[in-house]
Order: sequence, then structure tokens, then C-alpha cells
Amino acid sequence: MIGVGIIGAGYFGHVHARAMARVSDVRLVASCRGDAAAAAAFAAEHGGKSYRDWRTLLEDPAVDAVVIATPHHLHEEIAIGAAQAGKHILLEKPMAPSVAACDAISAAASVNDIKLMIGHVMHFALPCLKAKEILDSGKLGAAVLGSSWMIKLWMESNRRSWHLHRGSGGGMLLTAGIHALDRLIWLMGQPVTGVTALAGTYFHDQEADDSALIGLRFRDGRIGQVASVGYRDGAVASAMDLICENGSLRIDFDHGVMVGQDGQWTAVPNSIEPNWMEQAVQREWEAMAASIIRGTPSPVSGAYGRHVVACIEAAYQANAERREVPLPGPSIS
Repeated sequence: MIGVGIIGAGYFGHVHARAMARVSDVRLVASCRGDAAAAAAFAAEHGGKSYRDWRTLLEDPAVDAVVIATPHHLHEEIAIGAAQAGKHILLEKPMAPSVAACDAISAAASVNDIKLMIGHVMHFALPCLKAKEILDSGKLGAAVLGSSWMIKLWMESNRRSWHLHRGSGGGMLLTAGIHALDRLIWLMGQPVTGVTALAGTYFHDQEADDSALIGLRFRDGRIGQVASVGYRDGAVASAMDLICENGSLRIDFDHGVMVGQDGQWTAVPNSIEPNWMEQAVQREWEAMAASIIRGTPSPVSGAYGRHVVACIEAAYQANAERREVPLPGPSIS
């Protein structure tokens, strides 16, 4: 049994706690949050010891692994501390707000020989898994062009002041639009080698972005686009299209997956489920546990998490300099 500590026992910490309760190989043994009353309430609801300081949690011998679900700018220090304490890490996306911070985290994980998994939950969401099965089968041929979008309310109830500033890793793109970027890179199956972008803050009084349109050039010459929009009022749109050599795929988080061939769309059975996010986090923990127990590679590696952050860093640069920013084409496995 793998004892897990949650560092950042807030909104998404609750999601992780509920998911872990359904995974036989992991057990929540500790949680941490700066607010003493909230920390105690979290522990009362989900079990385990309650801590106010993540450093103290890392000293708990019952903790074998941690999930880090803190503000983005805190990821680097906490992840390095966890690695040095010998704890396996499930690190929520984004891996960190900068490539340099990602590199420091990966180095610490490597030196201390612990598992580092980046929490790109789309890799475990049923619509994406069904789409990946279809792509891997080869019946539609290779994906040639992809379009992915995350358009949603920005000022949700869990929004905090740090979300509004670039320096603390805030903004729509690093917070939510990253999901649209991640699933496109993952399903296209190639690293990005060039990025263009138009970005800004159009709906809110904040320093960080609330909207971005990003163009991607992949290593083999294929192309893609991402829309990341945090509106003031509207309706959620979270979907993507992949135009393949022999047909089209539409991935919709309200309706599931559809295949387009011969001028019509056909729904893929069993490609959507209720509460898909919590189901995806459960699969995420099952994959993390299997990796630790079997000693297999991380299901979502630090190298992959770094590549996604590199694309976002390049998008900010491309927007500022009004040009395509090249990226080296490393492995994203």
C-alpha cells in the first residue's frame, strides 16, 4: 500500500482525495494546507494526519508519495523538497511556470531516483482515451491537422489572487488552456518545433492573460491550433478536432467522440461518462501506483511536462515579438 500525502489540500486536493479512495493500491495518510481550520476540515472529511507546513508532512515516514496541487509558482521548491525527501511525486499541471524550473525539478527527481509524474489529466479522460485507440488502430491514418479549444468562465469560485499574475504562474493559458494544448500535442504524437501566438487580456482587469490563440508546427510538418479563452460570460466549450488522412475525429467532453467519414458523423459508443474528471483522476492514480509498484517509466514524464511548458513559454514570446518562435524537437515520451 502506497501512503500518499496531499500538499495543497484545496479545491483540487478534494478531487484527488476522492479519487484515491477508489484506488486499492494507495491510501491517503496526510494532507497539508496553510489555513488551520480548512486543513482540519479536510482531514476530518478524507482521513489522514493534518499538517500546515509541507516540510513537516515530508518528514512523516508514512508518506511514500505526494501529490502537489499548490499555486504554480510554488511547484519548484516543493517538488525539489519532496524528491530530496525520497517521495514519489504526482505534480499537478503545469509542471512549473518556466522551463528552467521544470529542469530543476527533473534534475532533483533523477538524482534522488523517485517517480515523477505530471498531472496532465487529459491522458486519462475517457474521450481522449477512445480517440487514442482509434488513432493507434490506423484506420483513419495519421492526424494531419488538429484544432483544440478550451473556452470557459475564468472567474470561477476557486479562482484566487495568484491566478491573476504572470509572476505567480497565473493566467488562463497556464491554468486551463494548457489542457487544450496538452491533449493536442499528445494525440498528434509529435513534439512541437515552432510556435506562433496572439494573446492578451480582453475580459478582465488583471495582469495575466485571459485569452490566447496559438499556432503549432510539429516536427514532421503537421500543424495545429489552440484556443484558450477565459470569458466573463458565456458557455463552456471544451473539444477538439483532428483531421486525419482518411477521416476526421471530434472529441467532445459533453457528447463523446465522433468519427467523420463519407460526409457524415458517427458516434463512438462508450466514449463519455458522468463525472469524467473524477474518473480520469482515478485512472491517473491507478497509473501512478502501477508505475511505483512495478518500477515502470512514469506514465506522463517530466520531459513531456517540460515540453508543454516550453510551448507556452514560446507562445508568450511569439506574441510579444510577433514572430514564430522555434523550439528544439526533443522526445516527449
